Amino acid sequence: MDCEAWEATLLARRSATAPFVLRNFSLAKRLSAFLMVGACLCCTHMSLAQQPPGEDSNKTSLPDSPKPQDNTNTTTDTTTRFIGYMTNKSFVFPAIAVSDRPLTPASKFKLFLNQSVSPPYLLVAGIAAAFDQARDAPKGYGQGWGAYGGRYGMKLARASSSSFFSSFLLASTLHQDPRFFPQNRPTIWGSVKYSVKRVFITRTDSGIDTFNTSGIVGTVMAEGLANVYLPGSEQTAARNCARIGTDLAWRVGVNMFENYWPTLFRRLGLNEVKYIPNPNTTQQPAPTNN
Repeated sequence: MDCEAWEATLLARRSATAPFVLRNFSLAKRLSAFLMVGACLCCTHMSLAQQPPGEDSNKTSLPDSPKPQDNTNTTTDTTTRFIGYMTNKSFVFPAIAVSDRPLTPASKFKLFLNQSVSPPYLLVAGIAAAFDQARDAPKGYGQGWGAYGGRYGMKLARASSSSFFSSFLLASTLHQDPRFFPQNRPTIWGSVKYSVKRVFITRTDSGIDTFNTSGIVGTVMAEGLANVYLPGSEQTAARNCARIGTDLAWRVGVNMFENYWPTLFRRLGLNEVKYIPNPNTTQQPAPTNN
């Protein structure tokens, strides 16, 4: 009788938590779809409203916009004065810059899409969902493969919404550059400091360092939106602050990988890395008369 009662209790719990998991998982999928549709509309409107010369600008350039010259300076030994970019786009880390030119709103929207399906996003979401599954948090999801799917969908929705707000919407509105510019020949301690710095400091579209409003506020907005589909126990101010801190810590770790990624490919001979002068430490070359 005890076994039958235990089995009946277990079935009752599963039947009670299953609608919650399915409802929140479907809500997360709908939220991601709404974000992408809204992003398409915003991207179309902003692309028609302004077309600054950038990485994906039109082929015909304005007469008063001369093409940047490739100045091969011999000061590459001063590594702290240089930021780099890869010559080929990275599928694993799409946020690594491949040009020093500013991004258009359409390019920032493409970056948001590429980040949403990049391997680190999918892998981190799976690991985080497994960790929460092991400690049964949040408890409203329960256990089993259905509960793991709900947690995994929730992690992906949070990551995608954070990328939408930070890399596309706010970055386009505030004219900030959401890309990561790796260091030339990074060191361990130098890479740690640089990775932490780039969480709070970013570049404007004109190449000037500024406070990373799009990255910080975008993370806060994404976690605020997550309260729509998270259980009630996760909707407190303390839990929101804890999730924001965790997101920023993950951002530091991702910056570390992105900082070493071009160097790894360069040493393996699989990719080429170019470096451009940091606009805050070096002066622009004087124009030459042709």
